[in-house]
Amino acid sequence: MTADAIPANGAKPAGYAVLVDRLGIRTIDNWHESLIGPGGVHRIEFHDGMVREVYPSKYWPGDGLGDHLEFALKYDGVNLAILASVFQVAEPSEIEAYVASKPSGKYARRIWYLYELFTGRRLGLEDVKGCRYIDLLDPDKYITASPAKRIARQCVNDNLLGDARFCPTIRRTDTIERFMNADLRERCRQVVAEYPPELLRRALSYLYTKETRSSFEIEHIKPSASRTERFIALLELAEQEDFCDKARLVDLQNRIVDPRFADTDYRTTQNYVGETIAWRERVHYVCPKPNDLPDLMAGLIEAHRQMGEGGVHPVLHAAAVAYGFVFLHPFEDGNGRIHRFLIHNILARRGFTPKGIMFPVSAAMLRNRDEYDASLEAFSKPLMQLVEYELDDEGRMTVLNDTAVWYRFIDMTPQAEALFAFIEKTIETELVEELNFLANYDRTKAAIQQIVDMPDRQIDLFIRFCLQNHGRLSDRKRSSHFAALTADEIARMEQAVQTAYGTGE
Repeated sequence: MTADAIPANGAKPAGYAVLVDRLGIRTIDNWHESLIGPGGVHRIEFHDGMVREVYPSKYWPGDGLGDHLEFALKYDGVNLAILASVFQVAEPSEIEAYVASKPSGKYARRIWYLYELFTGRRLGLEDVKGCRYIDLLDPDKYITASPAKRIARQCVNDNLLGDARFCPTIRRTDTIERFMNADLRERCRQVVAEYPPELLRRALSYLYTKETRSSFEIEHIKPSASRTERFIALLELAEQEDFCDKARLVDLQNRIVDPRFADTDYRTTQNYVGETIAWRERVHYVCPKPNDLPDLMAGLIEAHRQMGEGGVHPVLHAAAVAYGFVFLHPFEDGNGRIHRFLIHNILARRGFTPKGIMFPVSAAMLRNRDEYDASLEAFSKPLMQLVEYELDDEGRMTVLNDTAVWYRFIDMTPQAEALFAFIEKTIETELVEELNFLANYDRTKAAIQQIVDMPDRQIDLFIRFCLQNHGRLSDRKRSSHFAALTADEIARMEQAVQTAYGTGE
């Protein structure tokens, strides 16, 4: 829709919608769309996570580029990808004239700073004098880093979560505020406090195994015993070492993939996520161009540092980095498993996960697969409408247009909401189920030992066989493994299992 086109309801676009249309920009839609209607009507429409807001006619900002930039920041929010795209094609003189017309204005100063940050070009303007510093992002509306970087030229506090190479944004939605106020860290401590320390120590190895199997199963991979053990060994290091730097990420990739597919650096070929259907490739996601990767990954690692030092909530920090990593897809293999590993690494290093315990987050993602896929598709689906590519007969891809800006400035709000939800499910379901299973096992084992004093391995087998058969031992298992036991002993032992685990008919 052009800026002058009038929809059926008589409203016309303003803010980002005008900028995108006027400058011919291709971009992922902003979460908020503004229209100016006739008269004094003000209404808001919600659809699939998007907001369309119609303002009264008195809100019309004017026809200039700067007018709509200011309106966008004021009413549509801060969309870094659109702003960076606007700055790349707009005439510098037009930006300069707008800022010069109101050099002390808070929106003009923000636009001025972002223009110079994203383009690397310096406008012919004198530094601001005598103005109070303003926050680049409103901390009441966005997740921000603190302390902010003070920028004297525009008297702006840069509280972004990254820099011009890679900078996610996370909006303070009602969902995110609810999760932050819920204090899941304390809830986890309350859950863990209900179990004895010895049981927690034993549970840790089970949780490592559950997380490993779930992470591989998400990708439909059945790892060998040695690959499973290698991944478990890495999870054991998650609390001790920061893996989010280039050398450690390369080493991490080498440890979790088949040695034949180990990388020595970020990928140098164009990759994508897809599937072969009837000899044809169906592409689900196109990754950044390899030439853009070094800059993007350096920015991701810097954003990780800034969020860690800047007091960003650990779950939001983990969401931005881990999802950012998988969207950048820097390696040929292992990206998904590293993405999920980074969640553990950041939560453990930031002290969100209690010492001596871990969250099997991948198990929650696997159990709620549609929600996990939706968290990935919140970025991948709109992106795929923009990327132009070709595939040759051997499935090699060539990306034809410039795509870096879309990966550089991602609105990570959907991913942050999703990760909070997965962690809540992990604490309330996966973790509790695992701890209860072990506690029930201890009670069952003690009860069985009161009936028959058998070796531990035989008790393990008995409990396992019963749980696989609705709390009862099958005749075949009885004859092959427990022929020495009497019918009365078997019945009492089955009852012990059924009482502990709530099984039986």
